[in-house]
Amino acid sequence: MKIMVIGGGGREHAIIKKLRQSPKITEIYALPGNGGIAQDAVCTGIGAKDIPEIVNFAKNNSIDFAVVAPDDPLVLGAVDELEKIGVPCFGPDKNAAVIEGSKVFSKDLMKKYGIPTAKYEVFTDMQKALAYLDTAPIPTVVKADGLALGKGVIIAATRDEAKGAVRSMMEDKVFGESGSQIVIEEFLEGPEVSVLTFTDGNTLVPMVSSMDHKRARDNDEGLNTGGMGTVAPNPYYTDEIAKECMEKIFLPTIKAMNAENRTFKGCLYFGLMLTKDGPKVIEYNCRFGDPETQVVLPLLESDLFEIMQAVRNGMLSETEVKFSSGSACCVIMASDGYPEKYEKGFEISLPSPEPAGTEIYVAGAKLEGGKLLTNGGRVLGVTAKSDDLKSAINKAYEAVKLVHFKNAFYRTDIGQRALKAFKKEV
Repeated sequence: MKIMVIGGGGREHAIIKKLRQSPKITEIYALPGNGGIAQDAVCTGIGAKDIPEIVNFAKNNSIDFAVVAPDDPLVLGAVDELEKIGVPCFGPDKNAAVIEGSKVFSKDLMKKYGIPTAKYEVFTDMQKALAYLDTAPIPTVVKADGLALGKGVIIAATRDEAKGAVRSMMEDKVFGESGSQIVIEEFLEGPEVSVLTFTDGNTLVPMVSSMDHKRARDNDEGLNTGGMGTVAPNPYYTDEIAKECMEKIFLPTIKAMNAENRTFKGCLYFGLMLTKDGPKVIEYNCRFGDPETQVVLPLLESDLFEIMQAVRNGMLSETEVKFSSGSACCVIMASDGYPEKYEKGFEISLPSPEPAGTEIYVAGAKLEGGKLLTNGGRVLGVTAKSDDLKSAINKAYEAVKLVHFKNAFYRTDIGQRALKAFKKEV
């Protein structure tokens, strides 16, 4: 079968590498792909948001199945347009992708159906938002309503910081129209957990839990980024908490979406905070997370393509979804200066072959003159899996030492917080 995967980052590289293991697939195209993905798929250069061109490509190349991976094309309705021409897709339609596309929608959904989340207020008027902040509890969280490349959330430690965030979103339009409506919500405390799930709208199957590391620097210092590394499983996510999340959050969310005539089929991501009052939803994503995918999919033992077909066809309850009992660690290698200013165009040297039990996922790189060059802030995700977390972390960092490019930057403490949590349990 001929498959196309829409997107061009490390998450898409992880999805493509896992799909290549399926005996059913003969060809994989990436739209647009990147210089590293080109080793594993035919890269087309077609932008992930260029839906008319995506549809034309699917028609002209007799595509049998499409995986729409990023948030933007899902929210813009890529699945709807592809399904119209008879191309089955993995991913929610536009109607369901709103669960990520609008934070106001998702917060109102949780409130209406009693799904635990932070208390919040919605504002379309900047002056009213600023007046509210005069008495709101601090710290607080300010969120742009729409998509903002994962950067539309500001955790404000002071009133001035919170008001500055409101002005930048609503007056300066730093996130464009995404900030014309905002959510100001209660600051929650506790360990964070990411849980990706497969769902066909009726059955829901959680994947292995993971722990993201958002801050740019060691010891969780520095600016927030798109993610500097991940480990799986997350030690804070116990069997007892998993059961509670299934009963109070996961299944109620699927039922709520069905009740709203927005049946969700695809990968529904739950960003959770384990508070003293129990688990609460921080955010929903309508797709695989990045870089969580880079640790979750290496632990998947079942055929990813079969699962994706089952999700699309409403047959997930009859399909095996099996994960290994091991652990995985992903260290993001970025360009120095990320997430602010950084240089591009440096040659990347990768180990060949990759060390056993290791996968190198390319996020921001291009091919030029036969050379792989840096072309983004987050350049690579170096992932290793092993029987236990400590050895997975060690293997990942051993592999990092085999990768070279000028101005390479990475955190040296990915997974240390998780190791400490595991020690506390013993």
